[in-house]
Amino acid sequence: YPNRRLGFAPFFPTLEMHFSHKLKKLINPLVLRSARQHVGVVLLSRRLVFALDEAIFRAIDREKFQAIYDRHAVEDPGDTWPKYLDLKRWIRTNLQRVHGLDLDWGRRKQILDIGSGAGYFLFICKWLGHDVLGLDLDELPMYGEMTVMLGVPRVIWRVKAFEPLPPFDHQFDLITAYMICFKGHMSPDLWVPKERTFFLDAPDTLLKPRSRLSTSLRRAWYGASSPQPDGHNLS
Repeated sequence: YPNRRLGFAPFFPTLEMHFSHKLKKLINPLVLRSARQHVGVVLLSRRLVFALDEAIFRAIDREKFQAIYDRHAVEDPGDTWPKYLDLKRWIRTNLQRVHGLDLDWGRRKQILDIGSGAGYFLFICKWLGHDVLGLDLDELPMYGEMTVMLGVPRVIWRVKAFEPLPPFDHQFDLITAYMICFKGHMSPDLWVPKERTFFLDAPDTLLKPRSRLSTSLRRAWYGASSPQPDGHNLS
């Protein structure tokens, strides 16, 4: 009820102004970020995280991003990797991932993203105060340039069937793998179920107690008449 005022409000103008000032500070993204860095807690509500997209856009160096865009963008990328240069689309897509994984609220987490790509997901997580690390190939220059520009650390690693992931100096609260595929998208070398099962079980030793593994493996139909969108190849 925006026009409704409590009956006692006129008698406490100082209190009302003080509360209003505190409320504005509470929902200010910069104040939230400062508090988060000091106490190690992400102080964002589910409703507020989507209001942060503009603040996140502003945190990206536009001049450096434009230089990467000019080098790699194409007029109609379709489902090929230059599509990830659509900044607003993929920031908002990854904000939804952050929201769905409850990373917009709670304690600071250590996150490993397998197939980190252009780094948008980890960039948002880092902006929110989490400790992040990506793992990916180093075959697409645009991905390397983007992760450096966004300040996202990553390990270069080729995922191979029945081989463990590389050793890390700590365990993780969350391991993610989004839109990835193995052994050549839509090729006869695609992993079979036993290879995928090994991959999904392998991160168990890298996870802390009561932690999570979240994956979204791209379905690739070899020989299908209607190709699936391009997945993120890791092998």
